[in-house]
This record gives sequence, structure tokens and C-alpha cells, in this order.
Amino acid sequence: MTVNGQPVTLGYHLKNGDYLQINGRVVKWEKYAEQPTRVLVYHKPAGELVTRRDPEGRPVVFSRLPKLSVGRWIAVGRLDINTSGLLMLTNNGELANRLMHPSREVEREYAVRVLGEVDDATIERLKSGVELEDGPAHFEDLRFYDGEGANKWYYVTVKQGRNRLVRRLWESQNLKVSRLIRVRYGDVVLPDTVRAQNFFEIQGKALEDLMRSVEM
Repeated sequence: MTVNGQPVTLGYHLKNGDYLQINGRVVKWEKYAEQPTRVLVYHKPAGELVTRRDPEGRPVVFSRLPKLSVGRWIAVGRLDINTSGLLMLTNNGELANRLMHPSREVEREYAVRVLGEVDDATIERLKSGVELEDGPAHFEDLRFYDGEGANKWYYVTVKQGRNRLVRRLWESQNLKVSRLIRVRYGDVVLPDTVRAQNFFEIQGKALEDLMRSVEM
């Protein structure tokens, strides 16, 4: 075994740029080293699936992402096919698990367009809690944003990642969600400047703050 043409001594630590050979064969050792944490914020459009491939040939989120030489992108939570907005992806499985784990109670905020009459009593029920088929649930926050007539926009916040939770809460009150957009996950916000099917990478202090928020 040689490094940069010289025999390896006991205890030697490989560093960037080292040229490793074993029995005369070059070894691309960098791919076995610990990779730095990367986090992307992707603006998912309605109609895309959060999966690696779809047997029906529908568009998938992962085909839009940059290729990793080592490892793979992991989605932090999911968005159903009809929901758009912020989707975080990382190459760090532990970070993804901590951001999704129910014990962390990380907030997810959505802009939602509702079809139907929403009175004060309905808002109070949705904030205090209703019984769904998989247990009680509620909005941490619910506030009117804009709209007139039958369609109105609201901002809602939940702390759980249960399947279709936002839609099911509204449907429990006989109201229809006609559009749903995730705008925030924890402290990470989707900027207006990031258009659908585009992404940006969280770096520097913002990445440090994100990891610190889940004690990493």
C-alpha cells in the first residue's frame, strides 16, 4: 500500500489530494470518507411525486436534483402529489430523522385555499382539536390571509407530519382544500424568488443554525 508513491506508515491519516494505491491499483478512497452535510430547499410543484421513480412514469422530485458522488438525497417529510411548496432534502440521514421525529415538534406552515364558509366556531374547533381516524389533531395556529366569496386563503401551522393532516383537518369540518402550499419547515422559509422546480442550498451559518436546532 502506498500514498503519493510512498509506503504507508502506521497511523497515517489520509487527507484531500492523497493518491492511494493498494497492490498497484488506484483506490478512490474519498468516497468512503465522511461527507459534509448538505441541505437543499426545493420548490415542489403540484403534480410531482416525492419518490425516486414512478412505475406510471409521472414526474418525480429526485430527477430535478444535482447528482451526489456519494450517498443519496433524503426527503425531510413528504408532500403529496397535489401539494406544492417547500421540500427540504439532505444527504445526512440523522439530520433528516431529527427534523421529522415527532418528539422534536418541528413546525410546518402552509398557505391553504379553502372552499366553503369558515366561521369563528370552525376556527376554534380546528385550533382546540378534532378527532380524526388516526387520533386527535389540531392547528397550532390558524389565521385568515386573503380572499373574498367562496374561496379564502389561510395560513395554518402544525407540528406533526401525519399523512394529509392539513387537508383532513379541514375536511373534518366539511370544507374542501382547493390549493395547499408549504411555506415553512421549522425556521426554513421558502423565498418568493425560488420558482417551482428550482432549489437553493442552505450553507454557512444558516446550515449551522439548522443543525443546532436539532442538537447536532
